[in-house]
Amino acid sequence: MSILLVTSSPRGAASHSTRIATEFAQKLLAADPSNTLVARDLVANPLPHIDADYATGIYTPADARTPRQAEVVGVSDVVLDELFAADTVILATGFINFNISSTLKSWVDHVARSGKSFAYGENGPKGLVTGKKVYIVLASGGIYSEGAAVQFDHAVPYLRSVLGFIGMTDVDVIRIEGVSKGPDAVDAALAKATATVDALVAASRDVAAAA
Repeated sequence: MSILLVTSSPRGAASHSTRIATEFAQKLLAADPSNTLVARDLVANPLPHIDADYATGIYTPADARTPRQAEVVGVSDVVLDELFAADTVILATGFINFNISSTLKSWVDHVARSGKSFAYGENGPKGLVTGKKVYIVLASGGIYSEGAAVQFDHAVPYLRSVLGFIGMTDVDVIRIEGVSKGPDAVDAALAKATATVDALVAASRDVAAAA
């Protein structure tokens, strides 16, 4: 199994989403020595925001692109290749202004590409990135999975929608929430997320054994 780990929090070593997502990936590796990992750190190596050269370059034949168009489309090609090669995708983000990080949004913009990850036909759009298991690891200061603040969670609905649009519909969410409520709340949130990760790793091990 090939695992793609995409982290995007600007908090570096202090990031709860990066910590849990990385531990998850490492536990999946340990569960099956045949598993492989590709890690993309969108903070250490941010993807360029899409610009005019990208917007025109993706619709220009490769042999007719300008050097700049070839460069930015080439970036998109690389991240698409990583995505298509993966069996399992782990996306980690902090909850920033009620949505995902801008660095992760840039990743989405590079992989959600007409003719590559989705196509339009007689019956409408069709996602082309299929057969993937996706995990979203989301850290937030408040509680957005339930209660009055649910309406402000644009991160999970957005990711489910755009991932589903390009064909990835098997999505689980691991939340690390309420971390702004003090050290005890942080410990509880991390413990809950870790327990969820352990259960998911055990389930993946059972599936592999039955295959």
